[in-house]
Amino acid sequence: MFPDTIRAYDRAITVFSPDGRLLQVEYALTATRRTPLALGAKCVDGVVLMAKRPGSPLLSLPGKIYKIDDHIGAIAAGLVGDGLVLVDKGRIEAQSHRLIYNEPITVENLARRIALFKQSYTQYAGVRPFGVVMIFGGIDDKPSLYVTHPGGAYFSYLAVAMGRGSDEVNEFLRKNYKEDISLSDAIKLLMKQTIKTNEEKLTSKDLEVAIVPTKTKKFRFLTDEEIQKFLNEAQSELKKE
Repeated sequence: MFPDTIRAYDRAITVFSPDGRLLQVEYALTATRRTPLALGAKCVDGVVLMAKRPGSPLLSLPGKIYKIDDHIGAIAAGLVGDGLVLVDKGRIEAQSHRLIYNEPITVENLARRIALFKQSYTQYAGVRPFGVVMIFGGIDDKPSLYVTHPGGAYFSYLAVAMGRGSDEVNEFLRKNYKEDISLSDAIKLLMKQTIKTNEEKLTSKDLEVAIVPTKTKKFRFLTDEEIQKFLNEAQSELKKE
């Protein structure tokens, strides 16, 4: 139970608590920590996005990783419905930018626009913050990885994990991530800690993986066969460590 002093300030998004907190925003961020694990990493030759599949292994759609533009992908970590709204918003922003400026939107510009859209939902009565963290990965002149938070902030990352068990994974990434890592090694690095944090043996049906290589600048999902190959290699390397 929350103390009465807190409960008095958590009923409206437009009211600050005496210590300067917007409690509904904090609750929205807490909701994102209940989602299955979502990870992203920049590499010298691309960007990788990885997510643990939610729910039943028989589930086909929706997943957690989405194509936003030819060169950008995103993970919606949090409430699925909120994520779908922001994915559609991101696609509209990307296509509008192409039509107006005749060039693809940058990953940072897209993340900033989505962050500002999220922030507007922290200012008005009758709305609530989006209970989802968006991880955007793509290629501009170089690989880019950004995260937008429910309060409207956005940050650039080299590698990041969000969702259930993310504290342990982020600590692992801080110790083991290297900026000169290759795309294939980054996939295996993310898989290693995902394997460690999972109680049951993972298969290709348990993970979604998407990449944006610098060579093609084209977003694509890895096939089940490719995912299983990387899983086998990651498991073999873990046994040797």
